Parts: sequence; structure tokens; C-alpha cells
Amino acid sequence: MDETIAKFIEMGYSIEMIGRAVEETGGENPEPMLILETLFKISTSSEASSSKSKLIDELIGMGFSEESVIKVIQEHGEENLEEITNTLLSYAEAEKMRGTENEDINNNYLSDDNDDDGNLYSGLSSSDEENELNSFHEDGRLQDLIKMGYPRKEASIALERCGEIASLAEIVDFIFAAQMARQLDEFWAAPEVQERRINEPPSRRRKLNTDMATDEELIRLPNPMIGFGVPKEPGLITERPVPIPNIALGPPYFYYENVAMTPKGVWDKMSSHLYDIKPEFVDSLYFCAAARKRGYIHNLPIKNRFEIQPTPHYTIQEEFPLTKKWWPPWDKRTKLNCVLTCIASAQLTNRIRKRLEKHEGDPAVQKDVVDQCKKWNLVWVGKNKAAPLEPYEMERLLGFPNNHTRGISRTDRYKSLGNSFQVDTVAYHLSVLKPLYPKGIKVLSLFTGIGGGEVALHRLQIPMNLVVSVEISEVNRNIFRSFWEQTNQRGDLIEFTNVEELDDHKIEVLMDQYGGFDLVIGGSPCNNLAGANRVSRSGLEGDQSSLFYDYCRILEAVRRKASRMRR
Repeated sequence: MDETIAKFIEMGYSIEMIGRAVEETGGENPEPMLILETLFKISTSSEASSSKSKLIDELIGMGFSEESVIKVIQEHGEENLEEITNTLLSYAEAEKMRGTENEDINNNYLSDDNDDDGNLYSGLSSSDEENELNSFHEDGRLQDLIKMGYPRKEASIALERCGEIASLAEIVDFIFAAQMARQLDEFWAAPEVQERRINEPPSRRRKLNTDMATDEELIRLPNPMIGFGVPKEPGLITERPVPIPNIALGPPYFYYENVAMTPKGVWDKMSSHLYDIKPEFVDSLYFCAAARKRGYIHNLPIKNRFEIQPTPHYTIQEEFPLTKKWWPPWDKRTKLNCVLTCIASAQLTNRIRKRLEKHEGDPAVQKDVVDQCKKWNLVWVGKNKAAPLEPYEMERLLGFPNNHTRGISRTDRYKSLGNSFQVDTVAYHLSVLKPLYPKGIKVLSLFTGIGGGEVALHRLQIPMNLVVSVEISEVNRNIFRSFWEQTNQRGDLIEFTNVEELDDHKIEVLMDQYGGFDLVIGGSPCNNLAGANRVSRSGLEGDQSSLFYDYCRILEAVRRKASRMRR
């Protein structure tokens, strides 16, 4: 036992944490692997991360000064991590803009409430200028990683594996996952552990083998991220790499969405709970002028897909033509990064203007400014004047009708849009349903949000005869209800506020009343999955992201009932 404790200490766990894990595991001499599993749960749980001292340590570890961290937590409290991170970033940016003109821009941390896609993408074309810009930026990322304390070799491997458009947050997550995997591999390789594992029941060994899957055994993110094919790209994939199991064939059809970059093994676990269907990973930059990396698990057909009409604009300048007049030639961007839930401050954009006026034509200043524009999705609205996207501009990028979110606060509009579907991407996948349901479709919409799935069906001109919507946010429910009324939908809209309300009995009653569902669609919260969520990134066991299991529970209840109804 003493040797096991010593090994845990070498892995970085404190005596107090090990003692707590031993106590929670129970027994006078618990198995080391059980202790280790408990240690991981403790170290990654939101409970262990919720104290103010833990939060301060986490933020200091991210590179923020202790003085700034304490000040911001006193101002905003310790509950709203997004607000804290945004404010700290603003402080950091303000300090940098006051620095010398040759100071390197620090792109270490992107604020991302429910999204991990802060990638720096400069367009689909491959001109010399853009390649040079990407190379320059990648060198900067390597230096940032080294400054953060990561060995050069690890940082270089991570950059190569994650790709040139990955954000720093994604690369840090990759390095962290690799380090944890190595620690576990070293632990399981110990002779005393191997001896105990030989005596484990087969079912227990299988579980541990699944948990300890190597990188090669885990679902990998493709590059380019085009799923089973995207329009306007050569060499489209037209077949699933692995056929859908017979037990999962539709109807009823289902469609599940979440962020692509998650902690190690999450997509494997989600796939295993959804009939072992392999995810389709797609970046929405192939459907609009902004990136949005997402994974989709579904049993929809994939042949004869078609684009939503009218087709979207694929570049910034096409989407926002008024910016062409002011767009400087040294800003080579043709695509925006992922639309997030936060925007740059007015102070930052004002400092950018002043700096460009003071150092007109300076390539170093221009490079720094482009980095900031990429990070915060700034567009040019005047001479030397960069500005964040307005809510209505985000609506256009995401494929929603004009003024879809109008009538609520700007903060709520940004938050709701940042957590939504990209409608053009989803519509491309759902387009196969149009010939199957010419007289209309009945939809069970879980975690509806602002109705991205329903907007996609509406724009595809697929009548919605029934939508049972489950959405906890009153703001989002009001937005979706307004869309339903303003578009004169003729079907029935039934609303629930929480997926936990939708038990098997209610599902059976609804299906008996309306004759079943044709489509179950939704994306559970990604609060505990997103790349920049350092404090509560606890995977599918987190308070919010564990709602994925409710999606699975409800889907299984629908499919069981549908099977009985067909008999």
C-alpha cells in the first residue's frame, strides 16, 4: 500500500486527496485501480474545483497575475467563469496594447463559455501570403506553449497532430490528455498492478481496457473536417466508414450534436451509448463564412443531400460587403473564427485604432492587430477601425432569419447565438428528410435552444406537424416561440422546461396522442466539455454535460415505443 501511495504522490496527487480517495473507495486495502479512478473523479469534479482558492490557483496557472485574479473574483464573484475569464483577458489585452510595439501578442487563452473552436483560420485558398501568415502564427503558438512551460518537443508534436487551424486552447488540451494518458500507462504497467489485474473478473478487465484505450483506438478528428461530404469540395465521401447497426436504423431518425474537441474518450463514450454509430465531424467553415467544429451522431441517410436555399455566403467580404472599403490589404482573412458567446471590449478596439494611427504601415503592429482580429472576430468598419460582430451579423453567419433574437439584451443575444446550431450545416444533413416526409414531420426537440434545428427544417420547407420542445432557458423559449408564431407554423408546439420532466410515461402518452415521432434532435450542454473550460471540464460526468444521458434515455424510450407501435 505504501508503494501505491508513493506512486500516486509521484503522479502529483496530495496526501490529503489520496486519503480522501482511499476513504471513498472503502475497505481496509482497496485496489489501486479503484483508488486511481476515484482520484480522477475528485480532481476533475466541479466540487473539487469550486472553492475560491482552487479557482485562483487555476487562473494563476493559466498565466494571469494573482493580483488581477483576486480583483476580478471580488468584482464578479466566483460562479461565472466566463465573466471572470473575459475580464482577465481584457486586462491582459489592455496591458499589452500599452506595451512596446515589438511585444509579441499573447494568444494563450481564448474565452469560450460553451465552445472550444477558437481556431485561427485564414481561408480555404492557399495563396503564398496566407501560407506565410499561417506559418508565422504557428511559430507564435509554439513560443507561447514554451513560455507556458511545455517542453519544445511535446509542443511541436501537439502542433503537428492538432493541425494549423487549431487554437491554443485545443493544443493545450491535447498535451494535457497525452500527459494524463502517459501517467496512467505507467501506472498500469507497474508489476503489482498487472498482477492484480490478472485476477480481475473479465467484465472488470474489459471496462478498464475500454477506459485505457490508446490514441489509436479512440475516435480521431479528421483533417479536413468534412464529415461524410460537404458541397463545393472535391473528393466527397459518399459512404459511412462503418454501416449503421440494424438496431439503430430509422425511422424514427435521431440527430445528436456537440462540440468536436472534447476530453479524451468522450466521443467514444457518446458513440457507445448511441448504438456505436461513428460521429460525423464537420467544420461549418465549409458552409458559411465562420468556423464551427462540431460532431454529429445520427442515423440519417447521407445520399442525395442538398444545400439549403438561398445558399450562404462563404467569405467575410461576401457576407459583409460594406467592409470591403475599409479592409486593409495586410489582413488576409477570408473566414472568421467560431462565433462565441463573448466579444471584444470597446476599450480594445479603440486601442487598436490609436495604435494603427500612431504606427501607420508598421508590419509588426499590423501582425499584432491581425492576431487580435482573429481572436475576437473583428471586422473593419472604418479606417483603422475594427469592431466586433453585431448580433444581427451573427444571426446571418449562423443561418438564422434577420432579427431572430431581437427583443432581448445584447448579452443574452450573444450567449444564445454562441450556443446555437449553424443552420446551414444542420440543414444539409436534414435535407434527406424532405422526400421522406412530404406531408410534414413530427419532431421531438431536446435542448432546443433558439430553434436551430427547427429553423433548418423551415428553411428546407419541411412542414412541422408537431414539435415537442424541451428547453430550460426562458430567454431561449421566448425566442423560439416568437419564431414559431412569426413564421405562421400550422403544427402543434408543446413545450417542456427540463428533459428530466420527460419520463417514459409522458413520452408514451405523447406518442399515442400524435402517432409517434419521426425525428429526435438535440445537442446536450457542452459546459463540461468545451476546450477553454479549465475549472469544470469534467467530461460527461459534469453537472451539465451529463444531461447527454437524458438524451439517450429519451431516445431509447421513443424507439422502444415506436417498435411496439409498428407491431
